[in-house]
Amino acid sequence: MSTTIRINPSTLQVLKQVALQAGEPVQTTLDKAVEAYRRQIFLQQANDAFAELKKKPELWQEELSERQEWEITYNDDLDEDER
Repeated sequence: MSTTIRINPSTLQVLKQVALQAGEPVQTTLDKAVEAYRRQIFLQQANDAFAELKKKPELWQEELSERQEWEITYNDDLDEDER
């Protein structure tokens, strides 16, 4: 599928330069940039959500308790030499 989008000329120049430096097509560079930005937004939203959760002591304690319960499973099904 192909779609035409408008892009700022200076952004296009940077995109082309990064693609050249990476030795890959501009489309691949753009795909990677969008994916990196998507991940950045996801992590920022997760951080914001945890910050809000920390403001509520009772809910934050529940979170910490649940994490502690999950930590028990970290070594499940591992032999001594695999730990």
